[in-house]
Amino acid sequence: MSSPLVLLDSISKSFGSLQILNDISLSIRPSEITAIVGPSGAGKTTLLQIIGTLLKPDRGQLLIDGVNPFALSAQRQAHFRNRQIGFVFQFHQLLPEFTATENVAIPAMIAGMSKKQAIQEAEQMLSQLGLADRLKHRPAQLSGGEKQRTAVARALINRPSLILADEPSGSLDSQRKEELIELFLELRDQLGQTFLIVTHDADFAQRADRTVSLQDGRIIADTTV
Repeated sequence: MSSPLVLLDSISKSFGSLQILNDISLSIRPSEITAIVGPSGAGKTTLLQIIGTLLKPDRGQLLIDGVNPFALSAQRQAHFRNRQIGFVFQFHQLLPEFTATENVAIPAMIAGMSKKQAIQEAEQMLSQLGLADRLKHRPAQLSGGEKQRTAVARALINRPSLILADEPSGSLDSQRKEELIELFLELRDQLGQTFLIVTHDADFAQRADRTVSLQDGRIIADTTV
């Protein structure tokens, strides 16, 4: 069995007197789609933010590909996040003044790629995701499904080891949601991509390789298909 890509050991997080996560231990294997489910307030998004190195836990340890990102300097942590982790959000978070290609190219340029090469890589990535005829379109000119595919392309541009998605189907209709699920399954099968998805969507959770259920900041079930 392959080594875990992500390893959480006894992670806890509070905001003031409110305990959000309580002693979470979890390992995520490569090339696996894991759905994190649970009621509102269970701690799902907080867990995702800690794994994304956006939020530091009060206690416990996080390892991503054997690296503790919270032991790095702020600059090295930002570089690690940019190269190792891709993010997909419910409402896309695309910059409205830039084209689809430019939105996708930005993380690559932050990573040090030349603008010319980043644009070429972005165009190739968007074309692979079925958006070859939308390269010059700005977000306002794209459908909800096209925006989300653009966001996925942006998350993939640096070939990260891990994609984190927070309610990625929440703003999509049923057809676009099904297309997004199929896209994630394709990327897992063809690229060996690892996904960790926070979702309230039962269909999304059922199609994942594994479902981790949170309640009151604790893991109450961990089911592998």
